[in-house]
Amino acid sequence: MKKIEEKQLLKSEFRASIQNDPLKNLICGEWRDSGEIDKNINPSDPSDIVSTYYKGTLSNVLETIDYAHETQKTWKNSSIFLRADILNEIAEKLLEDKDYFGKIIAREAGKPLKEAIDEVVKSAEFFSYFAAEAIRNKGVYMDSPRVNVDIEVINESVGIIGVITPWNYPLAIPAWKIAPALAYGNSVIFKPSSKTPAIAYILTHIINSTALPKGVFSLTFGKGGVIGDALSKSKKVQAITFTGSVAVGQELAKKSITTMTKLQLEMGSKNSLIILDDADIDLAVEAAIKGSYNANGQKCTSCSKLIVTPGIYDEFLEKFQEKMKSLVVGNVMDKSTQIGPCIDKKQLDENLAYVKLGLEEGATLLCGGEAIKSETNGYFFSPALFVDGKSQMRINQEEMFAAIACVIKADDYEDAVEILNDTIFGLSGGIITNDLKLANRFKHDADIGNVMINLPTAGMDNHVPFGGKKDSSYGSREKSYAAGAFYTSSKTVYTKY
Repeated sequence: MKKIEEKQLLKSEFRASIQNDPLKNLICGEWRDSGEIDKNINPSDPSDIVSTYYKGTLSNVLETIDYAHETQKTWKNSSIFLRADILNEIAEKLLEDKDYFGKIIAREAGKPLKEAIDEVVKSAEFFSYFAAEAIRNKGVYMDSPRVNVDIEVINESVGIIGVITPWNYPLAIPAWKIAPALAYGNSVIFKPSSKTPAIAYILTHIINSTALPKGVFSLTFGKGGVIGDALSKSKKVQAITFTGSVAVGQELAKKSITTMTKLQLEMGSKNSLIILDDADIDLAVEAAIKGSYNANGQKCTSCSKLIVTPGIYDEFLEKFQEKMKSLVVGNVMDKSTQIGPCIDKKQLDENLAYVKLGLEEGATLLCGGEAIKSETNGYFFSPALFVDGKSQMRINQEEMFAAIACVIKADDYEDAVEILNDTIFGLSGGIITNDLKLANRFKHDADIGNVMINLPTAGMDNHVPFGGKKDSSYGSREKSYAAGAFYTSSKTVYTKY
């Protein structure tokens, strides 16, 4: 009973520190401040300060790179069972307090509470999955054409991995990057979004509470231009995994080429859902609503182009609008809320600007597209639906990251696929049809990395590869067994006996 009481006391003190004290950076295995403090707010209620945090400095990053370079030498030779135990412990600790962690995500990232708690559970699953992968990591013995020569291909850790993550999945995306990095014996320097520092701090505390050697994992808050620049220019950082905008990804690539740093970049998207005449109309509407508006359209897999063929066009629009009217936009802590706020005022203003642009381009706004006033002055936006869309309109070419969808009428399947592929991006896309022949054709015709048939474009599983084509992704795939290609380096060994 005494140990339980002590544990509860420590938990309450930790929660109070997140609310009341500036969050520190984990540098060289120590919690440090940097003097400059910033804050992150709740987009549902901007008067609610979720936490304050210290911005990491250039000297912090350079120091922790040097320290991680040394500690990784030991970690790469650690027992695979130790790695598995540590990753499983992280998963268990995430699940132990998932409701509290979910509330932090909801307040920081503007996610409905249930969705935020689900993200905690999925994040724990990543650590559990890669705990098993740490044990499964294996090399290959190959026959040699030469007598008395053995050939082995072994997988080794890469070294220091820079992990740079966005705000829209502030726990899941770090989890699916950090877990494999540690599983395969790498050290990690974690740079989370400045919009969601609290959950990053919590994850770091959990990781730091395990038997992981000090300095193998580091946390640096601050500007991407400072942290990312230092990581990309250091010869001691062997790899960087990044999720964010195309512009930032391209800048990282330019800087990293001078040090030949290995890169994994997940960037922009412009996803489409095709709905053919033979589609199950209710299934089509449900998939389109979820794909377009869940998470306020702030997912890299959200679909903003709805490509509909003539035979089902009118019925689809009628039922889609009916479904839209039932969507509840509001404070994420309200259980009835289905769609939360934009992440900040800048994003809300960008949403409104895209609505204005769509009208200027000649699209017709059927409903939504307005800022919603609330008692808390949150950054709420009513989901928007455009029709009379053309593929070359900017609202149908650019990643808006908004709850804005545009319906484009296509002549037939061939025309619909041409419209879907008419973009510089290639992350996700889908088709709703009962025609097995066309569904199978779509697998090959769609120039994208994630193909969804009779499903929303969003909603990927944890144990399968994730990534796109064209300007959406660069480097090897993320998640699952595919992660090994990025987080390990193969070595071929010849032995004469």
